[in-house]
Amino acid sequence: MSATTAVSATIVATGLRRSFGSVPAVRDVSLRAEAGRVTGLVGPNGSGKTTLMLMLSSLLAPDAGEISIGGFDPVEHPQEVRRILGWMPDSLGAWGSLSARETLVITGRLYDATRDAARERADDLLRLVDLETLAEAPARVLSRGQKQRLGLARALVHDPLVLLLDEPASGLDPEARVALRVLLRRLADEGRAVLVSSHVLSELEEVADDAVFLLDGATVAPDRVAAASRRRRAWRVRLADAAPAASVSAVAHALHLDPADLTAERLGVLVPLGSDGDAASALRALVEAGLAVVEFAPATGSLEHTLLDLRDGSPT
Repeated sequence: MSATTAVSATIVATGLRRSFGSVPAVRDVSLRAEAGRVTGLVGPNGSGKTTLMLMLSSLLAPDAGEISIGGFDPVEHPQEVRRILGWMPDSLGAWGSLSARETLVITGRLYDATRDAARERADDLLRLVDLETLAEAPARVLSRGQKQRLGLARALVHDPLVLLLDEPASGLDPEARVALRVLLRRLADEGRAVLVSSHVLSELEEVADDAVFLLDGATVAPDRVAAASRRRRAWRVRLADAAPAASVSAVAHALHLDPADLTAERLGVLVPLGSDGDAASALRALVEAGLAVVEFAPATGSLEHTLLDLRDGSPT
């Protein structure tokens, strides 16, 4: 990391509000993203994630509330914030005629790197995001996933302490998604604060240390999130050599459940269970009943389950 490591790599927002005319986009957002950790920003479309990211990146002033990026207010000290901040928007927004290498070199020069240093950094980053073979290709011919990788490289040009990444996994193929997870983990382990907004919750769950949930422009209180994460969710059971519809009766009998409470889907039978302890007991009962269980796992990840529960408005 760069010599700016003396600066605290922490993101703090308190009571943020932002409206566009009479339409509130962010009503009340407070969050904290710590150095050395990946924090996921989770919420449905229209929940205010992108507006929040724009405010954190110093590109949009809040109507109310306070922001600190590495100890700097992005409204009062935008240059100091941009010096330590790497911002990756949802779309590349680069000059289409510039090559991938030229995009990175020019970005480096904008951060006061010498021409030679900018070229060396560009080559390093092209290798990092696996775009070496497309170094001379103009940005306009890159696929969605390739543009995302170039956008990530551009955010890293000046070796920032804080990273704001808006949908970095969008358009990436499975191999590139694995590489992204590994890279984000490494960047956080080096002491950076990494805030990631993503709709790909399965990918986010693999890498995020913490999660902030947004609904209708407001952060969800931690106690409500905790309650939602503990509520019943579906576990998928698949039996060997048995179609899901034909497995419902056997699974229900082994678990002493009403078959009407179970759901047969293409990949297996969905069983509602209240906790990990209940799941462990259910698996033991299935095996003791002599059923050939070949899959037993949550039907949704923890982040997805929590978000869906919060959107359902289940009482705490």
